[in-house]
Amino acid sequence: MNNNSLKLIAPFAFGVVLIVGILMGRSLSTPYTPSGIQGGQENMQKFQDILNILDEQYVDSIDREQLFEQTISEMLHRLDPHSNYIAAKDLQAMTESINGQFGGVGVRFTIIRDTLNITNVIEGSPSYFSGIQMFDQIIEVDGEPIANVELTNTRVQELLKGIEGTTVDVTLLRNGKQLKKTITRGTVPIKSVIAAFMITDDIGYIRLSQFSVVSDQEFFEAALFLKSKGMEKLIFDLRYNGGGVMSSAVNIADAFLEAGLKIVSTKGKNQPEETLYSLKQPFLGDVELAVIINGSSASASEIVAGAIQDNDRGIVVGRRSFGKGLVQQDINLKDGSNLRLTISRYYTPTGRSIQRPYSGDYEEYVMEEYNRYESGELYEVDTTLFADSLKYTTRGGRTVYGGGGIMPDVFVPIDTVGTTMALRKFQYSTVISDFAYDYVRFNGLGFPNFQEFSAKFIVSDKLLGQFLAYAKEGYEITIDELDLAKSKSALSTDIKAEIARQIWLEDGSLYIRNQLDKEVLKAIEVLK
Repeated sequence: MNNNSLKLIAPFAFGVVLIVGILMGRSLSTPYTPSGIQGGQENMQKFQDILNILDEQYVDSIDREQLFEQTISEMLHRLDPHSNYIAAKDLQAMTESINGQFGGVGVRFTIIRDTLNITNVIEGSPSYFSGIQMFDQIIEVDGEPIANVELTNTRVQELLKGIEGTTVDVTLLRNGKQLKKTITRGTVPIKSVIAAFMITDDIGYIRLSQFSVVSDQEFFEAALFLKSKGMEKLIFDLRYNGGGVMSSAVNIADAFLEAGLKIVSTKGKNQPEETLYSLKQPFLGDVELAVIINGSSASASEIVAGAIQDNDRGIVVGRRSFGKGLVQQDINLKDGSNLRLTISRYYTPTGRSIQRPYSGDYEEYVMEEYNRYESGELYEVDTTLFADSLKYTTRGGRTVYGGGGIMPDVFVPIDTVGTTMALRKFQYSTVISDFAYDYVRFNGLGFPNFQEFSAKFIVSDKLLGQFLAYAKEGYEITIDELDLAKSKSALSTDIKAEIARQIWLEDGSLYIRNQLDKEVLKAIEVLK
């Protein structure tokens, strides 16, 4: 896993990135054998003829396979924005994300000065048992030198990931000495609960990055841990969570809702209507709840937020969610590729469909976040979305609206205080996380936990100056005095959070960031 920083991405950048979770389906199926369709053979022959003509006569050379796959995807996107074709070579990463695990060695890394640096060794992983340590530098893998060769993250993953039980030989640099290690690959978990800690004496915080098949169990374990620490109220952070496996979302919602309440319904032309209910007395039924969402919270995240909102079980805080109310099923094709086909729509307990309208223009659809930024919706509630025809009533009698995402109960405008183009350059690069890694590597920290680090560690002007020199020398990124004055607080927070993340991962980083996070602070205010 890469140790690139958890960035505060600028609003206009959100629209160009499709979150993997948005594309996840409900289930995997056996390879599909299509039935014969009259006229289909002639159409396929026509398409083959066109490809042959392009290959033989087009002004430039073409990649037949790539053109074929793009044509399929564009055809599917004419139907809806979430039906998709996934080539066999791309399917593995998505399957790993759904399953919440992959075959590998169990390290986080960063590439600094064209050298692979280990930033974290997962406890209990193959690397852990092989004696790999934080700050080790891997310079050779299976006899292949990988230092000073323009190394990429993709190449590192190709070398280190693999089938469980296979081995990989690595040469390390540790304190100036070379060491050779053989690592037997194993199953490495992809954690979806990336942070769980107490914000106050009675308010817990859980951040979920996606919904995999094991996310519900991860969430239950985190919640039980926080309850043992005195949690009476919970902030459940689903920002930037693109969704994933629906069953995990249903099980998590079930943990809050009394038995017999609607969680979600699905129906489609060729799918019978199905309604899922909470089944048992919830073990978090006595915990007050605030759910945080934003424009990148989609699909399964919206199932949870919608179920909580419609049943008046908690308060939803933030900004309008993405608006993905379509359910996909994965159909495996004979060549190992995958057809991710929309088979139904899902509806919240009040009957709301929260799928955004789709004109057939896929590029416009994925640029929605940018359009919200341009229209000003990220700064104030867009009342034009509140149409009487889309009005619904919650279990407790409150009015909510359908038509495109979950609208929060408490709107929080996006925070752009201190944002400058220079700050964005720092945040888009790896310079902040790389500086933090080098700082901890050469200086250590000496704090027993991230709470004490947060209270006592200060990014001094001297340390900030060291960072600016580091950025200028190694990354050719500079900032003028005017922008520095505007961005100093935000940049100092980024540096402090990334230093904390080197030792305590996302727990440490988010604990620092949450102290200035407007949505989190509003959620605390609401719960108090």
